[in-house]
Amino acid sequence: MKIFVLVKEVPDTYGDRKLNLETGLADRGAGDVVLDEITERALEVALAYAGKADDVEVVALAMAPDSSTASIRRALAIGAASAVHIVDEQLAGADLGLTAEVLAAAIRRAEPDLVIAGNLSTDGSGGMIPAMLAEHLGYAQATALNSVEITADGVSGTRAADDGSQSVSVSYPAVISITEALPDARFPNFKGIMAAKKKPLEILSLDDLGVSADPAAAPRTIMTTVSEKPPRAAGVKITDEGDAGAQLVEFLVQNRLV
Repeated sequence: MKIFVLVKEVPDTYGDRKLNLETGLADRGAGDVVLDEITERALEVALAYAGKADDVEVVALAMAPDSSTASIRRALAIGAASAVHIVDEQLAGADLGLTAEVLAAAIRRAEPDLVIAGNLSTDGSGGMIPAMLAEHLGYAQATALNSVEITADGVSGTRAADDGSQSVSVSYPAVISITEALPDARFPNFKGIMAAKKKPLEILSLDDLGVSADPAAAPRTIMTTVSEKPPRAAGVKITDEGDAGAQLVEFLVQNRLV
């Protein structure tokens, strides 16, 4: 069985994050970048199954700038057998539609049995890529899973619903996405870090995949405006001089909070 895991490099949530107001894109030079934690969890799901089943190959797939090699090597150090890195300057600022098309083209070349992704990245938080991938590939899909069981015949799991939980199952080939309810990824040890340097890392371009990023060829999302979040105004302070209760009630009434 071959399993593809989508991995992504994102700005570190513990560092400074800024938006470029000219392009509308995240300023990736404003702080440190890391492998997204949710994609590490997706990788752990694949590796946990590979550890107890025979003949399972786990491949990490990323669409990222050429500066992202270290993050992709981390996926290899955690345990992926190989990686595919899609690099092309035309992909800078790619929207969800183009991203899904490019990733699907790379996946289609290898025809894996299963594709595992996180449900939401910590930068864009689009949450649409897994379903869009399944549509492009013609694969079954099970998204936002809080628990996962992989077998030789298919995948089953549960996901939250408005009135409880849903049990879902799909046969191969399939695309699934997982939530943060799944376990943390294993920490790469020294042996894994050294082995990652020798593991296969394939570099692909848009030409290799036969995909055009020209909006005229396939119109996609158009950004019209982008603006910085306005600063928060100072809150109202109430000094208790015996009438604090009355002031509080008046404030709540004026702001229609009661």
